[in-house]
Amino acid sequence: MLLQSTDQLGNSIEFNFPPKRIVSLVPSQTELLFDLGLNDEVIGLTRFCIHPTEYVKDKAKIGGTKKFDIEKIKSLQPDLIIGNKEENYKEGIIELQKHFPVWMSDIFTLADSYNMMKEVARITDREKAGEKLVDEIKNSFADYVHPAPAPNCAYFIWRKPYMVAANNTFINHMLGVFGVKNVFENANRYPEINPVTLADLTPRFIFLSSEPYSFSEKHFDEFRAFCPTAKVVLVDGEMFSWYGSRLKLSAAYFKELRIQIER
Repeated sequence: MLLQSTDQLGNSIEFNFPPKRIVSLVPSQTELLFDLGLNDEVIGLTRFCIHPTEYVKDKAKIGGTKKFDIEKIKSLQPDLIIGNKEENYKEGIIELQKHFPVWMSDIFTLADSYNMMKEVARITDREKAGEKLVDEIKNSFADYVHPAPAPNCAYFIWRKPYMVAANNTFINHMLGVFGVKNVFENANRYPEINPVTLADLTPRFIFLSSEPYSFSEKHFDEFRAFCPTAKVVLVDGEMFSWYGSRLKLSAAYFKELRIQIER
């Protein structure tokens, strides 16, 4: 049978249901598909799709999220492709849409992620599993309470040049959920910033994300030199930026991180 769906960019797609050959172009959504029980159906994914380890290792790799191999994807003959506006490049998606049904997500908030998970579950014949997953995540955040007022924070995603997560990003939303105020909330998306600007904003905390740049403790002194009064903290970027089923772990991680930074 044919099924219709409207993705989060407003594109209407039609495909054979249930899909039997799925390609995922986004790591967090790849993990979601496996957590929905679609191990047999997922036939291709990116080299950045690392969870769950026991399943992704045996799947065809179609390149990166920005430079996926269109010819390799064509050879796999998927009946459904799952992508994301931010993580995938527009020209590649347009080319794939000429040949295959492509369902695109566009995530800024937890509500967006819940809607994405429910619809991806529906169009892959895993509707009940999707509803259960979303309920589990919602309940985990319902039990998470952060103190007020929220301290200021800067969240770094890159080095050379220095780049931060600002407004209109899922990370910015999750910083609010965690309980900090982004000092770059008046900037847009992922701006480049300089140390002088950072120092002028006097953040209480500087979060160095584990991805996409792999920050580590060896970078702490570098940032302490910019802001001597700030507490520099290494954070798990997946917990702030992955908008699929990994969110099951975020609330518990936030609780532990809160204890760490308040010591």
